[in-house]
Formats: sequence, C-alpha cells, structure tokens
Amino acid sequence: MAVSAHVRRGECGHVTQYLLHTALIVRDYDEAIAWFTTVLGFELIDDTPQPGKRWVVVAPPGAREGSLLLARASTDEQRSAIGKQGAGRVMFFLHTDDFARDHDAMRARGVQFVEAPRDESYGTVVVFVDLYGNRWDLVQLRAAS
Repeated sequence: MAVSAHVRRGECGHVTQYLLHTALIVRDYDEAIAWFTTVLGFELIDDTPQPGKRWVVVAPPGAREGSLLLARASTDEQRSAIGKQGAGRVMFFLHTDDFARDHDAMRARGVQFVEAPRDESYGTVVVFVDLYGNRWDLVQLRAAS
C-alpha cells in the first residue's frame, strides 16, 4: 500500500489517524462559546477572525485529540440545520473518567438531561442536549476485564 509523504506514521510503521475537528453549526459564535465553556466546561482552544467568519475551536478539558469547530450558520439552509445535524440521534459521545463527578457538575451548571443515568454492558451513560437541542451521550466506559 502506498502512503503519501504527508501522512503521519506511528510506531511499527502504521498510519496514525484521528478526527481533528468536527464541525457543529451554531447560531452565534459568542453564545456557543459561552455555553460550551461555561455550561459544559470545555476549553476555548482557538478564536481567530477570518474574512467573514471566525475560526472557533472548543474541546473538553484535557483533550489531546478531537475538538469541535463551531461554525456559524451563514445561509438559510445552514440555519435550518442548527440543532438537527444528528437528525434526533445522539451525535456526540463525551467520554469521562468520573461519571458521577461530571454528571453532578453538569447538572449544577444547567445541562439539560433527557433521561436518568443508566448502566449498560459498556459502561454508564446518560443523554443530554446542548443549547441547540443536539443530543449527546456522557459516558464512562467500563474497564476491560
């Protein structure tokens, strides 16, 4: 298999890939930044002006890979997709190393949970919605036995 020179190689020569950013269409940059940083507890990684827009990136605290690119809707089609990008399904999966700590903190900051926490074969999980109604899982995976 030929791999171009710009692809990063990990140990043992395997290609290393990960999702860098996932775009989330938002109504307004500042309201989205405020919600993700204040209510969800994410960190603001970047907020750089661009011609006609901003490059806004937020990520969970301590995240090394994977972040959200907050993309302000600029057309009617994009505005109609706000809060509906997952078509009513859970779209984001926020992993935690301490479910009780983060669930309690999120509730205290006003996160809207749509169910009670539940234990599944893979771990503990609860569904919540962001400020636009997109569905998220807060999940702590069960340790492998």
